[in-house]
Amino acid sequence: MTTKIRPKVYKSRKLRVIPIGGLHEIGKNLTVLEYGSDMMVIDCGMAFPGDEMLGIDVVIPDFSYLIENSEKIRGVVITHAHEDHIGAVPYLLQSLNVPIYGTRLTIGFIKNKLREYQVDADLHEIAPGDVLKLGVFSVEAIHTTHSVADSLAFCIDTPVGKVFHTGDFKIDYTPVDGEPIDLSRLAALGDEGILLLMADSTNAGRKGYTPSEKVVGESLKTIFASTKKRIIVATFSSNVHRVQKIIDMAAVNGRKVAVSGRSMENMVNIAEELGYLEIPANTLVDINKIKGIPDDKLVIITTGSQGEPMSALARMASSTHRQVQIRPNDMVILSSTAVPGNEKMVSNVVNALMEKGAEVIYNDIAETHVSGHASSEELKLIHTLLRPEYFMPVHGEMKHLAAHAHIAESLGRDRSRILLGSNGDVFELTRGKAKKAKETVPAGAVMVDGLGIGDVGSSVLNERRYLSEAGLIVISAVFEGGRLLAGPKLVSKGFVYVKEQGDLLEEARTAVEEELMFCEKNGRKDVSAIADICKARLRNFIYEKTERSPVIIPVFMEV
Repeated sequence: MTTKIRPKVYKSRKLRVIPIGGLHEIGKNLTVLEYGSDMMVIDCGMAFPGDEMLGIDVVIPDFSYLIENSEKIRGVVITHAHEDHIGAVPYLLQSLNVPIYGTRLTIGFIKNKLREYQVDADLHEIAPGDVLKLGVFSVEAIHTTHSVADSLAFCIDTPVGKVFHTGDFKIDYTPVDGEPIDLSRLAALGDEGILLLMADSTNAGRKGYTPSEKVVGESLKTIFASTKKRIIVATFSSNVHRVQKIIDMAAVNGRKVAVSGRSMENMVNIAEELGYLEIPANTLVDINKIKGIPDDKLVIITTGSQGEPMSALARMASSTHRQVQIRPNDMVILSSTAVPGNEKMVSNVVNALMEKGAEVIYNDIAETHVSGHASSEELKLIHTLLRPEYFMPVHGEMKHLAAHAHIAESLGRDRSRILLGSNGDVFELTRGKAKKAKETVPAGAVMVDGLGIGDVGSSVLNERRYLSEAGLIVISAVFEGGRLLAGPKLVSKGFVYVKEQGDLLEEARTAVEEELMFCEKNGRKDVSAIADICKARLRNFIYEKTERSPVIIPVFMEV
C-alpha cells in the first residue's frame, strides 16, 4: 500500500486559484495562484480578435489584478511557446517588472518578441526536472509533448497541497524528438497526492487518442516521393518538429528549401541558432533566389495556414507575393487544421489557389496534420495517474470544459469536486476543501489597436460596426457671427457611390442649405444648435429617400 505524502499545511491561509484568461475561450491563457503575500502566474497569452472586433489587432488579458498586487508576484512560469500562452508577455512587462521562466526555446521566442517591442525583461531558462522556489510555491517543471518543442507541465507544491497544471499536451508515444511525456513522474506525483488538477480541455470532445506526429511524417514522405511539382507547405511557424520533418523530406528528395513569412523566418533562425533545427548544408536558400531552381528541386515553407489575409500564403493566392506566383505545376500542402473561426478564411485561400491551377492537399485528403492536444482517452490516463482530489477543466470554450468535466465524472469523480468557472472567478482551497468565493477579479478582454492598449471598448466597437454597416456623411459649413459664410458641403463615405448617386447627395445638400437659410432668417446664431437642427433634417431626408440611417457628423465652424 502506497502512503501519500502530505505537505505541511498552514490552516490559517487559503490557496486562491484565479483564472484570468483561457476559460470559455481559446486564447489569452493566464492563471494566478495566490497564498498570503505570495503570487505566481502561469502563462500570459493573447487571443486573435473575432469578426466583430473591427480594427483590433490582438486581445490580451486584463492585468488590473496583477498590477494592483505587483509587490506579491514572485514570477511568471510559461508552459510553452504558442501565442495564446506567450503573446501578452510584452504587454505585461510594459506595466510590471517580473521574472519570466520558460524552457530554452520558449525563452528564445519571448526574447524575439521583446526585441520587437523594445522591452527589457528578467528572463530565466528552465528545463524538465528543475524546481523553482517562488515565495511559498515550489514549482517542478515536467516534460510533455505538444505541437511545439520544449513544452512543460508544472507541479506546484503549495502550503495546502499540490496543484498540477498540464499546459497544452497530448500523449505521443513516438514523438519526433524521441522524448515522450514523463508518465512515470506523473504516476509518482499521483502517489504523493494532488490537491487540484488543471488540465487542457481543447480536445475533450474527441473520442479515442490523438495521432502521433509520426503519422504526418509518413504522409509527407509519401507525398514528397510521388511528385515532381514545386511543393509549397503551409504550417504553424511554432511547430519546429513539423518544419524539421519537411526539411528532412526535402533533403532526402534532393530539394532546396526556401522560407516565406516573417514569423516562419524568425522561428527558423531562432530554432537553428538554439539547436532545435538541423538544416543540412546547402539545403536552405533565400526566397529571393528561387527563380533559377527547377520545380522538382524546390520546397517552400510558408506561413498562412489559417488563411490570414496578410500572410505569405494568402498573398501567393492573391498574386501579391513578390517572390512566389502560384502556377498549375504547384502542389500546396496545408499541414494544419483551421482554428475555430478561421474556417472561412482558409476556404477562401484554398479556392483561390485551386483557381490558379494548383493542386491543394489538406487534412481531409491526406494526413497532413495532427492535433497537439489530448483526446478523451489520453485525458482519462492523466486523471487515472494523478488521481486529484479536485479537478478544474481549463483551456477551452464551454463545450470543451463541459466535455472534460463529463470525462472526470465518468471516472468516478464527484460532481462537487469538479470546479467549473469563468475568467475572474476566485477558487479558495484548503486541505480537503475547495469552493468558489463570492469575490471576482477583473478579467475582461483588453483590445489592442495599434499602439493603443485598452482604449477601444464596446462603445467604440459599436460605432465601428455601425459605420461599417451604414456608412458616413459629413456636413461642413463655416459661420461668422452666426451668419453662413461658406457651405454647406456634404462628403459621403461608405454610404452611396457618388458618381451614381450624385443627384441624391445634391438634393440632400439643398435640404441642409434650406434649413440653414431658415435658421438665419429666424435669427438663430448658436452654431451648435444649428448643427443639431441640420443633422436632424438630413437624417430624416436620407431615411425618407433610402430607408437607411448613415452616421451623420456636422462640422460647423465659427470664424
